[in-house]
Amino acid sequence: MARRGKKKGRPISGWLVLDKPVGMGSTEAVSKIKWLFQAEKAGHAGTLDPLASGMLPIALGEATKTVPYVQDGAKVYRFTVAWGEERSTDDLEGPVTKSSEQRPAEADVLLLMPKYTGVIMQTPPQFSAIKIAGERAYDLARDGATVDIPAREVEIGRLDLIEHSAESTIFEVECGKGTYVRSLARDMGRDLGCFGHIAELRRIEVEPFTQEDFVTIAELEAARFGEQPDEGSNSADTVPVDFDAIDAFLVDTSAALDCLPQIAISDDAATKIRLGNPVIIRGRDAPVEAEEACATARGKLVAIGAIEQGMFKPKRVFAG
Repeated sequence: MARRGKKKGRPISGWLVLDKPVGMGSTEAVSKIKWLFQAEKAGHAGTLDPLASGMLPIALGEATKTVPYVQDGAKVYRFTVAWGEERSTDDLEGPVTKSSEQRPAEADVLLLMPKYTGVIMQTPPQFSAIKIAGERAYDLARDGATVDIPAREVEIGRLDLIEHSAESTIFEVECGKGTYVRSLARDMGRDLGCFGHIAELRRIEVEPFTQEDFVTIAELEAARFGEQPDEGSNSADTVPVDFDAIDAFLVDTSAALDCLPQIAISDDAATKIRLGNPVIIRGRDAPVEAEEACATARGKLVAIGAIEQGMFKPKRVFAG
């Protein structure tokens, strides 16, 4: 008998800015989106813990080539620190490891906050994806080991106090790549002498995306099916599909590259670049040198590359 080939997905490309619900893991979310779009390829730009909600940018198709640029972007979180307890996971999931009857006054919190802005040294949580001797820290922690994780430099652009009560404080933070909000809660609790852990965490921005780009799973299901079938069934093959409706939620792949110089090129130059050939960059305002830039033709992304001595040299090419 002839062997049946594995069914391929659609060659759809773009970014889906998912408003991830609490309780869903990042990998689970990507699988769900890939299934809803029947996409060939999908990936996410920055893990969001199951207990956290909010922005999980998911790349489909050619957009997966731009994931590193979104991962490196600034992020904004709104989070609640519950005072009086430190937990093994630095959030609600783990057991209490330290406790205190002391609670901080709002003035004490405000006085401490400048210590946690700018470039600071931060030790990641025991339950984190940091690799120690080739193993994930969270795997070692689950086995009962106490891991010596070295502190590292992170950048916090701003830290704002939103609301304060006797038992908890709500903050908003804008931070760079590699910052752990759970570590912020742990360290502030220790400095205030009362301990603390994350009670609620929501990511509201991942540069260049904002809350205006948010899409929920319910909205996607309604656009795709009207009524949602069970994912484990084969009904996705029988329910009428309106891919135009669901595809309308995608953000163009090029949005991830707003941080790079943009070079407009001709159709002929685009053809040469897609074949891997360099082209001369023309135009009075075209840069002579750039470590990275993106070339577009008729508003469509063609390639990411370097500009050297007035020539664009492609490094990563995108399908037309």
